[in-house]
Amino acid sequence: MTILVVGAGPAGTRCALRVAGRLPGTPVVLAGAEPALPYDRVALSKHLVGDTTQEALITHSLAELRAAGVSFRPGTRIERLDLAAREAVTARGERIAYDRCVVATGSRSFRLPLPGADLPGVIAWRDLAESREMLRAAREGGPAVVIGGGLLGLEAAVGLVARGMKVTVLHAVGWPMERQLDYDAGTLLADRLRARGLTMHMPAATVAIEGTERAEAVLLKSGERIPARLVVMCVGVRPNVDLARASGLEVARGVVADAAMRTSDPHVLAVGECAEVEGRLIGLVAPALEQAEIAAGTVAGEAGAWVPRADSAALKVSGTAVWSGGEVAPADAEAVTFRAGESYRRLWWRDDRLVGAVLYGDTAEAGFYGTLIASGQPVASRADAALGQAYMQDAA
Repeated sequence: MTILVVGAGPAGTRCALRVAGRLPGTPVVLAGAEPALPYDRVALSKHLVGDTTQEALITHSLAELRAAGVSFRPGTRIERLDLAAREAVTARGERIAYDRCVVATGSRSFRLPLPGADLPGVIAWRDLAESREMLRAAREGGPAVVIGGGLLGLEAAVGLVARGMKVTVLHAVGWPMERQLDYDAGTLLADRLRARGLTMHMPAATVAIEGTERAEAVLLKSGERIPARLVVMCVGVRPNVDLARASGLEVARGVVADAAMRTSDPHVLAVGECAEVEGRLIGLVAPALEQAEIAAGTVAGEAGAWVPRADSAALKVSGTAVWSGGEVAPADAEAVTFRAGESYRRLWWRDDRLVGAVLYGDTAEAGFYGTLIASGQPVASRADAALGQAYMQDAA
């Protein structure tokens, strides 16, 4: 029996290692489209800013994978699965036989369909090769524009500023990271970013990227023209379903899978950002790794089901810790706000149950609020809860 895992990102690598551990002696093949060893994609921002080396991004060496029972094939792009023959067809026409296949193709950056979006100097930051391109541009110097004020866009902007570029961030909403932060927390973050040397245009609508042989400027709907030798698009991702669609697997927004991570073909599973599990997509590493564990168990004949949890994100942007969990600024919930110095927290309640929270500056209570949100347990005093776990215990 041969197990093939397509995609050497965090979820794919975790799944391959766990399958090899559960089924010792079973051939496990991990095929990665990039010509690189598995690496920590989340830490690309640290590499960009200069806090870590490219070598330090590598999570598993070839020797470590081999010792764990995984045969790694970098630079191997799988074009389609021949479901009837149970063979994967590579871009070179090679066929790799499998008994079970796990699709872990992740997601791809979304590019705005703007005039000039295909000019040299315009990239969508997602992988190691694009990080290298950004570093080359930073060495040449000049102005840069980052389109998108979500987490990835802000990390790109902070990294490029640290490398000496003059950076402008364009964001369609009036404050950054609106999916994780409410307006007040987002405004605090924007002020800190401006103090770090970033120029923030919010809200801003981009209509074109100008240039002849390469990017030269970004044109806004307002008519303003912002010079840019480098344009980085960070405007979201889409599940990478090309392989699944070419293979005839059921695809909706992502590769359709059940809670055991099985797709429409009984011999194929899907995990991570490419998978749509019972109608739900994910965009964070933690649930992707959970799905990888479930898929490995399914391959090994174990019973298991992935259970989604309330969304939460612990982030560090521009040296400032932020955390959000559950629903952010729901219209039908009541808010309680606590501020002390540069620390800010806002909690949203329905009746006496916490349904969402945002922490800025001080995230020490993140675990406490995350547990309250996930459990749905009633809380006697919202004010006590806003002060934190220790205060609630003292009050009791």
